[in-house]
Amino acid sequence: MANKYVLDTHALIWYLEGNRNLGRQAKAAMEATDSEMVLPLIALAEATYLIEKGRVGIPTVSDLLTDVSNDDRIEVHQLTWEVFERSLTPEGLQIPELHDRFIVSTGLHLQDLGHTVAILTKDKSITDARVLPVIW
Repeated sequence: MANKYVLDTHALIWYLEGNRNLGRQAKAAMEATDSEMVLPLIALAEATYLIEKGRVGIPTVSDLLTDVSNDDRIEVHQLTWEVFERSLTPEGLQIPELHDRFIVSTGLHLQDLGHTVAILTKDKSITDARVLPVIW
């Protein structure tokens, strides 16, 4: 098991919605009381956009932010210079979509700092890149 789980946008949303599309292993990781979940700021921004457009079952951005801030296991990770630089490496550039690239690069940066990291996602381009372990 990973020490830190980097959350992709749909993993966060589906977990908070109780959506059945959330993978069994991802759900177990997110429900574990000792999980350390890292939420890249870009994934949080993407989730707020989806709520604003009415594309998900979370009623308001305020509800999302309350859920995230009330879960002590979730650490919101800023889009830092180091994450940006990591997105420009061969590993980062394997991810074609910009939001996903920054999510993966957050994990790569944490790995560079010595953490064991896995990404909670079902995204095919992230999974196929095999840059970091994926749990779904």
